[in-house]
Amino acid sequence: MQFVCPLFRKSLLSGLAVFAVLALPRTLHAEARLVVEADSGKVVEAENATVPWYPASVTKLMTAYVTLKAVKEGKITLDTLLTVSPVAASQSPSKMGFKPGTRVTVDNALKMMLVKSANDMAVVLAEGTGGSIDGFSAMMNQTAQKLGMTQTHYVNPNGLPADEQVTSARDLAILARAIIHDLPEYEYFVHIPSIRFGHRITQNFNRLIGRYPGADGFKTGFICASGYNLVASATRDGRRLIAVVLGASSGTARAVRAAQLLDRGFASNNGLSWLRPSLGTVDNLPAIDTSPPNLHDEMCGGKHRHKPASDEDDAAVASTTGSPSGSPGGEATSIFLAAGLRPPMPKPSEWLAAAPAASEPVVVYTGPTRSGAALVAAVAADADSQVTRHGKKKAHVAARKLETEPKAEDGKAEAKPAKPPAVRHASAKPDTGAKGADKPAAPANQAKPAKPKAVAKPKSDTKSDTKPAPKNSSG
Repeated sequence: MQFVCPLFRKSLLSGLAVFAVLALPRTLHAEARLVVEADSGKVVEAENATVPWYPASVTKLMTAYVTLKAVKEGKITLDTLLTVSPVAASQSPSKMGFKPGTRVTVDNALKMMLVKSANDMAVVLAEGTGGSIDGFSAMMNQTAQKLGMTQTHYVNPNGLPADEQVTSARDLAILARAIIHDLPEYEYFVHIPSIRFGHRITQNFNRLIGRYPGADGFKTGFICASGYNLVASATRDGRRLIAVVLGASSGTARAVRAAQLLDRGFASNNGLSWLRPSLGTVDNLPAIDTSPPNLHDEMCGGKHRHKPASDEDDAAVASTTGSPSGSPGGEATSIFLAAGLRPPMPKPSEWLAAAPAASEPVVVYTGPTRSGAALVAAVAADADSQVTRHGKKKAHVAARKLETEPKAEDGKAEAKPAKPPAVRHASAKPDTGAKGADKPAAPANQAKPAKPKAVAKPKSDTKSDTKPAPKNSSG
């Protein structure tokens, strides 16, 4: 019995663990987490790694993979010009917001999609590579099957909400490894710190890039149903790890969780790894047959009910603290390095509060590939278009206000609001009978052209004209 009981106990605990994993997604907020070695695919840590999940904008990693495979195979080039269709322009934010007919290269569309998480650019790439959203989605699914992503199904290229669009932490790690190994010459697309379009600079939503030591890539995602997702990678001492976090409660939480997973993963290579049971490779993780958790009420219900289903981050990162160099650690890090020692790892709260490492934003623009003076001109033209659109918007708002002003008079003569300015500028006899129509002869009195009290009366008239406006607009 001494030998049987431990086996029985182990078997019972394993059964309870499986039951808990199956039950968690339906009953409470449970994140999915996974850390694997990029080279070997060895699983370092896993929790709910094969529970189906809504991918949100990490879908764009597959969009990039399929597009760049087409580039590598010579079907298109990075300089190929694609046109923004009405379907692309109609996508929900986050997006670049280009009008239908705007042309953009594959290169620029990829950068806009992966840094700004632009949903319209994902559709532009899909239509340009696969002919249509449906055609490209079929290509995405075929690629997922070839890569062994058995829990993944796509219906769109950007990750906007769709019940049929699912994946898992396991499958996303497989995809990240494929990008690293199959497309090394294009991997720079997934770790661009920021882009500049015209006057606007957009930082990568992956907060690890430029902050976490060794961070070198991948993508964030968010919709209400999925929570905050992140696929991240980092390299230290020649060892690269991939961390996947699905269902975090905020953009900050997903960055902290990924950093903690990476920290533990790198620490596991300390010569004591033989003490931990092997979890095998990512390809061999057993899939769990269940429905994906829907976190809509937690993420966008109650006080969060107006939150947009967008990959825009939920909170700004302070950029005024940290070391002068913009990297976490400051002088202490320099002292350790000068002494030939490894500096202590900063806490997530420290590097998140620091400004990202200084880097020049990658310039993106519309139109064909350009360089030199032509590139400068293209960037200036995009900047001018931004100013023009902003000016038109302000003019449109002002016009709408002018249109609604007469309606705010509550039955008074609509001609009166336009006349007082003209009378005041054209005549030295401003007494226009502000108190009513019982003084019609007042303007004809030329013996008293400029009484101070009479000048003040139009001001009271202005007050009486504007008082009814709030009542009407609030009604």
